Amino acid sequence: MLRQIMQLAQQENLTNGDYVFFYLDVFGESLRGDSARDPFKPWQESPGQDSGLREAFQMVLVITYYEPQNPEYQHFQTQLILRAKQKFGVQLNYSLVSESPWCFYDGMLLYAMVLNETLREGGSKKNATHIIEKMRDRKFQGVTGLVSMDSNNDRDTDFNLWAMSDPKTGQYEVVGHYSGVEKQIHWLGRPIPWVKGAPPLDNPPCVFDVDDPSCDKTPLSMLAIVALGTGLTFVMFGISSFLIFRSLMLEKELASMLWRIRWDELQFGSPERYHKAAGSRLTLSLRGSSYGSLMTTHGKYQIFANTGHFKGNVVAIKHINKKRIELTRQVLFELKHMRDIQFNHLTRFIGACIDPPNICIITEYCPRGSLQDVLENESINLDWMFRYSLINDIVKGMAFLHNSIIGHHGSLKSSNCVVDSRFVLKITDYGLASFRSPSDNEDTHALYAKKLWTAPELLQKGHLPTPGMQKADVYSFGIIVQEVALRNGPFYIEGMDLSPKEIVQKVRNSQKPFFRPSIDIGVHSEELAVLMERCWAQEPAERPDFSQIKIFIRRFNNREGSTSILDNLLSRMEQYANNLEKLVEERTQAYLEEKRKAENLLYQILPHSVAEQLKRGETVRAEAFDSVTIYFSDIVGFTALSAESTPMQVVMLLNDLYTCFDAIIDNFDVYKVSGVVSGDHWGRLHGGLGAASPQREAASSQPASWGCPVCAGVVGLKMPRYCLFGDTVNTASRMESNGQALKIHVSSATKEVLDEFGCFELELRGDVEMKGKGKMRTYWLLGERKDP
Repeated sequence: MLRQIMQLAQQENLTNGDYVFFYLDVFGESLRGDSARDPFKPWQESPGQDSGLREAFQMVLVITYYEPQNPEYQHFQTQLILRAKQKFGVQLNYSLVSESPWCFYDGMLLYAMVLNETLREGGSKKNATHIIEKMRDRKFQGVTGLVSMDSNNDRDTDFNLWAMSDPKTGQYEVVGHYSGVEKQIHWLGRPIPWVKGAPPLDNPPCVFDVDDPSCDKTPLSMLAIVALGTGLTFVMFGISSFLIFRSLMLEKELASMLWRIRWDELQFGSPERYHKAAGSRLTLSLRGSSYGSLMTTHGKYQIFANTGHFKGNVVAIKHINKKRIELTRQVLFELKHMRDIQFNHLTRFIGACIDPPNICIITEYCPRGSLQDVLENESINLDWMFRYSLINDIVKGMAFLHNSIIGHHGSLKSSNCVVDSRFVLKITDYGLASFRSPSDNEDTHALYAKKLWTAPELLQKGHLPTPGMQKADVYSFGIIVQEVALRNGPFYIEGMDLSPKEIVQKVRNSQKPFFRPSIDIGVHSEELAVLMERCWAQEPAERPDFSQIKIFIRRFNNREGSTSILDNLLSRMEQYANNLEKLVEERTQAYLEEKRKAENLLYQILPHSVAEQLKRGETVRAEAFDSVTIYFSDIVGFTALSAESTPMQVVMLLNDLYTCFDAIIDNFDVYKVSGVVSGDHWGRLHGGLGAASPQREAASSQPASWGCPVCAGVVGLKMPRYCLFGDTVNTASRMESNGQALKIHVSSATKEVLDEFGCFELELRGDVEMKGKGKMRTYWLLGERKDP
């Protein structure tokens, strides 16, 4: 390259005194050389072809590193050549050994010295910043002599300046030595043979670049001046016209109020709305949110976003507690800016309604609820990939918001981070500071619950400039990260149960040690703990901005292997589907269990066949039975017993007695109707009478049994009752009235059937006068015969 420059100078007839070329020979091979090359003639290409280049090289000054002259360096060079030959079989020439080895040697020596000092001081070898700081402005004796480092950790290097001492032979010699420590050059007394007897000018006349405007001294013609002026005039006119047009379009857009939505354009109460909005409520926690911006004044339960329909789409409606809105120029610009902002991780601003008293903001509706709802919903399993994805969505949205015309959020919290149908997190309730309602000054639980994410400087001053508000948003983000990591609610403090008011007051006081949430390394990573601590630092200047946080999250995601957006989305949908299947299965099991309980209760109230007809929606028709055994029972002396007992004792007695009866009849094919036990058909008579004997052992009673026709049916619709009608019922009641304690009274018809079984013992009682029946022959049922 240097020879090409010399040849170009000759072609342009440039004299040797017009320029000086400096050639930096880093390793000095061209001056030290070897046996095949003249070390003092760097310009020579081949013998006999040096006349022209030698003359051009007269003004070439060569700069090389200064070769140390101390004994240590000579010994080091000798050892280097010896080891190269012994260990690697390489034969090095003294003239070909560059300065790199001893530079590396001095560098390692410097590092070893600083590292030993750091370890003696109790520091760590991993603290690279501290080690680098200790290297600054340091001087020490190395193999090359005195090594001096400047404030930028650059070495103060020594150089040699070579010049052609004899133009006839082209021989080069050292004419000066530059000391890096002293920052000055020491001339060795050998003069530089300047061609013109003096150094060339600092700014020589233009020769090489003929297109350089500074070399053209030709004055402009009048036509060129007129053309240039006309062109500048047109350019200025065009710029002015564009600015005026832009200003007019802006005023037109502000006056058109494209953001305005009238109240009658919103639709409410559509069945489709309830169908779509149900999704957000299905994914919410059963116990509800503990805190949040959408909280009642008593803090007992959360109020979800109001929704409506606008142009066929479901929208979220946030009412503003103002009687009227004054459309100042500032408010109009805020509404315009909100309408212009479009980003995937910010809820889309649709418009605003300023019709009193329905003043509200209409935004995009996200049916999965807020991040706070998702975190508190224990049925949703959030792995760390999913959690980092949600955190990454917040970072992207806040980074865009901070770089936009809005500049900051000011009220970032987990309840203002909503999740759409694809589980993409979006930030809402941003912007429109002049439009929104002022903060409530009442001392309520809900008010302090909203401030759990607020930075201490914002709690003290209420409002800050835009840079300060951005740092306050970073603090709020740190609280949200802790909420996502632990899933124990905002500002969770292990072992402490403080109210939101107590937490806010402790944060506002800003006394050391600063009051902050708990960090659990056992649950989350150490890197995430460091990020949280940096975000909620007391000094706003120590908090990172969202561009730095984005780099940290991206680096962590790369390490976790979740860089693919498609894989991330598919994983989200798969996890959501699994959660939904699990939730449906749990709800189905709960439904089947409740259905089983309801059917068991229904079967206890009504016979199984009747209950099945009612379940199918059929009309229950009355049934007639040719022969039915009815068992009546009475408690002997119940009136006197009741008079001597308290009402509670009477209830307990009847409950125990009926419970005992129920346990007995469960073993037989019978049905109980208001204390009456009946067997439906003659073929089941044995079961009905068999049940009577154990019940006689259970309590003092006057039972009676009668086998005759009967009609059974359901009476009523609201509280249906299964009742028996017929002469059989009346006859059994009369027999019970004429019975005796602890004996079963049986009619003649019943005795004939029992005789067919041949396993019952009966005893003739005789003829008994029955009211409305006359005399009837009856028997006592003693029980079943014992096998001989």
